[in-house]
Amino acid sequence: MVNSPKPLWLAEADLSGAVLRGAELVDAVLSGANLSGANLSGASLYGADLDGADLAGADLSGANLTEADLSGANLSGANLSRADLINANLTGADLSRADLHDANLRGANLGRANLNQANFKGATLIRANLRRAAMGETDFAGAILPDGAVSNDES
Repeated sequence: MVNSPKPLWLAEADLSGAVLRGAELVDAVLSGANLSGANLSGASLYGADLDGADLAGADLSGANLTEADLSGANLSGANLSRADLINANLTGADLSRADLHDANLRGANLGRANLNQANFKGATLIRANLRRAAMGETDFAGAILPDGAVSNDES
């Protein structure tokens, strides 16, 4: 019998402003954690539990958030450019003013998310769920939309 490592448990932790660039946080439990303004660029958060976490203004550029649970998370003003959010759960998350240019959101659930003023330029959203998401002034120029079409919106 092989023992698998236990996931890192940082639920409700205050990591605001922390520098976690390139950190290996696979399957980490960060639900309700304060990561506002943190630098998580290039970090691996594959399968991480970030339910209800505060990531406002955080740098998640190039991070791997594949299959991560970000439901109800605050990602307002966060940098998620070039991040992998494949099959991520962003139900009810606040992504207002977030930068998701060139991000991969294939199969992501963005139902009821706040996407107001978010930047999705060049992002991949194939099979993504955008039902009941708020999208005022959201920029999808050059993005590949859920149906596979490329947005030609030049706004």
